[in-house]
Parts: sequence; structure tokens; C-alpha cells
Amino acid sequence: MTIERLSPPGVPAPRGPYSPAVRAGDFIFVSGQVPVDAATNKVELGDIRHETRMVLTNIQRILEGCGAAMADVVKCSVFLADGKDFGAMNEVYAEFFGVDKPARTTVACQFAMPGLKVEIDCIAFHPGVK
Repeated sequence: MTIERLSPPGVPAPRGPYSPAVRAGDFIFVSGQVPVDAATNKVELGDIRHETRMVLTNIQRILEGCGAAMADVVKCSVFLADGKDFGAMNEVYAEFFGVDKPARTTVACQFAMPGLKVEIDCIAFHPGVK
């Protein structure tokens, strides 16, 4: 099995020593994304809906850059600074996944970055070119 570390064009630059995505066989592992504007590469804090939309847009861009789509996502992990934001996050999340609902874990936690409300990572299944 080949492992590829991927950094598709047009996605936010990593904020640390990690790859935006790693393909291992037919799986794509997308690193945790925070609300970073891909054009400016700056974090854009806001309400939970704004942050969730930015995070999922970045995940969508990363997957597309790897030849996959949101419909290929099999598992997401959602991290919230405040569990009370679950409902509003879930509304935006549903817009991105529709009927293609992946398995999911949602955890309330404390972030190292002050003011951050949400971080999401995912795993997609998308057979590579053989």
C-alpha cells in the first residue's frame, strides 16, 4: 500500500507539522480543519454557523483536490468549544452532507486557540487510480 501526503492547491496552508490530507490505499484522511480563509490563510472567527461553514468548505476543497467528494466521507469527528453550539453546527453540517451521512463523533472540548468554536476532521473512502 502506498501512502501519499497531499497538499492540494487552493486550500489553507497547514498551521503546523502535518499534511492537509493523507491517502493510504483507498482512504483519504483529512486533518482537523479550523475556520481559515483559503485566500488569505488567516483564521476567521465568528459565530458557530460561520465557522462550521468555513471548516466544511475547506474540507470539501481538500477532498476535491484529492479527487474525492463529500459523498465519499465515511467518518467525521467534530470538536466544539461549547456543547450548546451543537444544534447550530448540525444545521450547517446537514447542508454539506444531505443524504450522504457519514458516521460521526461530536465532542465538547477546550481548544489551544482562544475563541475557536469548531474543528472537524474526516476520513473518506475513494479508490485511487490503479
